[in-house]
Amino acid sequence: MLKKTYENIDSIGRAIITIDAKDVHNKELAEVIYPDGRKAFAQVIALNGSKVTLQLFGGGFGVSTNCKVRFLGHPVQVGFSNEMLGRVYSGNGQPIDGGPELVSDVTRVAGPSINPVKRLIPKNMIRTGVPMIDVFNTLVRSQKIPIFAKAGEPYNRLLANIATQTDADVIIIGGVGLKYDEYHYFKERIEEAGSKNKTIMFVHTHRDSIVEGLMVPDLALAVGERFALQGKNVFVLLSDMTQWSDYLRQVANAQDQIPANQGYPGDLYSQLASRYEKAADIDGSGSLTILGVTTMDDVTHPVPDNTGYITEGQFFMKDGYLEMFGSLSRLKQQVNDKTRDDHRSIMNAMARLLSEAEERVKAQKFGSVKDDYSLRLLEYRKTFQRELMDPFIYLELEGALDLCWDILANHFKKEEVGLSSDLVTAYWPEKGEFKILKNTTNAK
Repeated sequence: MLKKTYENIDSIGRAIITIDAKDVHNKELAEVIYPDGRKAFAQVIALNGSKVTLQLFGGGFGVSTNCKVRFLGHPVQVGFSNEMLGRVYSGNGQPIDGGPELVSDVTRVAGPSINPVKRLIPKNMIRTGVPMIDVFNTLVRSQKIPIFAKAGEPYNRLLANIATQTDADVIIIGGVGLKYDEYHYFKERIEEAGSKNKTIMFVHTHRDSIVEGLMVPDLALAVGERFALQGKNVFVLLSDMTQWSDYLRQVANAQDQIPANQGYPGDLYSQLASRYEKAADIDGSGSLTILGVTTMDDVTHPVPDNTGYITEGQFFMKDGYLEMFGSLSRLKQQVNDKTRDDHRSIMNAMARLLSEAEERVKAQKFGSVKDDYSLRLLEYRKTFQRELMDPFIYLELEGALDLCWDILANHFKKEEVGLSSDLVTAYWPEKGEFKILKNTTNAK
């Protein structure tokens, strides 16, 4: 197809240009040709009659009204191959690891989600090696779930650990607005753990253009879908979706869109949903699971507020720990009765006892906690936090369940934990002979 070239750009913004053109489609890719022959990519983001608005992938610096625009007749695409595994790409889909560009097969970016008819009910656990997730808020293949955390929490370190510990077939990391040391940590951690051969990274640093940052989730999810359709179980890790939403706000403001809550565009919900809804367990194929980071000051912020309506639960990270009562996996009941026969029971027992312990913490402020059982509850709370809430302790699910039994036996009598006699007989440690826990000073 003949690629038509247009001249005489009407207006130029920070990352936006407008031009008069005909027979152009929304989301179509274009080349901006500079007077010296250099080229840069842009994407159509709005149509108003013959007036076409484009996002500049490299920003508006250096663009002048005598640049030319050539429309390519197709949306943004990314090369696809099994050879992508172990590679690192930028926010525009180009390799940044020194390897060759993939051009043999391309896949559309930001295409439609999987047909609902082809979606299966989630029924399989995805292991992360993190006890607070695997035991108490089990992740399920095809689930979409965020980590809510304040800026400065070690959420990227947690994502890197999960990337090296999960049992997924393919891991895709999408980094938006990463600092260089964060990008370097991801890369180094994956190489050290030997997970490079099943990991793909799409990286946008804070020095790159915001348009490339906006492309990262779409690139990661487009490639993830292709692997899922090949029968692979794919785990997509995105950080940080609040930064991505801020880029969305900047572009919307540059277009003079009417702002909604806190200046975010009115379609923030649908923009987030169109990405998260890519998660699916596909009939006759594999699955795509999404874990995204959402930084926030509080849950009333527009990004976590909208995200909470889209996703199937959330993990709360506070002071470096994954919180028990702020976190929730709405799909855990689909799988935690199929892992080990004690999983669901001990999860409930541990949570109930921790809730009792939190009540004792409040009462302790008034000096009313003196009985032996309450003091043991307070010690149990300390052990629980130290041994289970630290997200950087690696334990397989079976080891984490054994640790739960050890903690119970170290602080309580059999009749105090509210578990069935069959489970107590099968799993209760005898005479302090714990499988995991080392501290046995309070053993009963």
